[in-house]
Order: sequence, then C-alpha cells, then structure tokens
Amino acid sequence: MYEDLKWLGIEWNEGPDCGGPFAPYAQSERRPFYFEAWKRLREEGWIYPCSCSRKDLAAAAGAPNEGDDEPIYPGTCRNRRDAGSFDSTLGVNWRFRAPDGQAIEFVDRNLGPQSFLAGRDFGDFVVWRRDDVPAYQLAVAVDDAHMQITEVVRGADLLKSTARQILLFQALGCDVPDYCHCSLVRDISGIRMAKRHDSASIRYLRERGLTPAEILKSAEDLATR
Repeated sequence: MYEDLKWLGIEWNEGPDCGGPFAPYAQSERRPFYFEAWKRLREEGWIYPCSCSRKDLAAAAGAPNEGDDEPIYPGTCRNRRDAGSFDSTLGVNWRFRAPDGQAIEFVDRNLGPQSFLAGRDFGDFVVWRRDDVPAYQLAVAVDDAHMQITEVVRGADLLKSTARQILLFQALGCDVPDYCHCSLVRDISGIRMAKRHDSASIRYLRERGLTPAEILKSAEDLATR
C-alpha cells in the first residue's frame, strides 16, 4: 500500500513507515493507550460487561439496522448485579452505555447538520471484545485524541460511527474533531468499492498500464458526480 500510494504521488508527514511525534502508529502497538481508556470508562461507569453471544443477539435483535453492521443491543446485561466483579478485559464484551434519548449532533463539513438519537439509531456498542481486543470505536477515538487530530475525512458510511465516537470523546474528556464525510466511490453496478468485494485496486490499475495522472483524474471525476 505504501508503494502504490507513493507511486500515485501521495505524500504524508507521519505514519508507521516514517515515524512522527505520536508514534507508534500501528494499532497493534498502541494497546496501553486503549487499556488506559478502558480503565477510565469502567471506573466512571460508562461501560459494563456483556456475556451475550452472537446467537443471543441475533435472536433478540433480529437484524442490524440498514447500513450498520451492529444491531441495537437489547440491554440484557446493562443492569447486571455482578458487573462490579469484572475487573479484566478478558472473557466478556465491554459495552458503552449509550444515553437513551440523547441526540448526538454535529455539523459535517460536507453533508451539513447531522443528528442521531441514542437508543433509536444505535444502542450500547462494544468497546472491547471478549477475545481481549479493543474494538474499532474505542481504538479510533483514542488514537484521534492522543494524536491531536483536528479534522477527520472519511466515507459517509461511517456517519453513525461518528455519533458513537463523539460519546467516547465526551466520556474521556477529549476535544471532538471536525468531520467531513465523503460520498462513497462505487463501481459501474453501484456497489461500494471495497476490498471485500474484490474491487479494482491501485495495484490492479497500475499493472494494466494506467498512469498516476489518469487514476487521479478518474477519482476527481467520480467525486464531482
């Protein structure tokens, strides 16, 4: 990926390959930061242990919300009496206690005002998985906070994740960055281009003789449609 991006003419000032003031940049090396955030969230009552299996959740919630890969959690473990006996990240999922009925609002630099209602648009979400791995929402929020990110640019499919991450920023006492969500790049059949769909990569286009200028021009044309 580094080779292809450099071939395309994209340069960056910091990252796993070149270091920088907020290293390490690989999430696999940043566990201490995530663990400190987990401890704070636990001590302040923002998260709770959840023993529900995927089968339990599938039976209770039916199916994920449209455009989301996480069904609204039914709250089975939310008020469990033995929550205080869990003092480790091992063996259970740890969920963030979403404040039901609270509107999470922000102004997106591309899409304008956004509002999501906790408990309706999303529920209590996982911040640490039972296999002892920090979940996406926590890792991203902690990284953005520690690396002093002021603006996040990403796909519009992550708008709901932004609402979740704003709650984490607030719970951890961190500044919330500005957000700019871009329309997704789709193939000729309208399917979002992604590795999981075996979409054409920069390497694929490069091997077929396209130049960096041609690829960038195509990307620009797609972005203005």
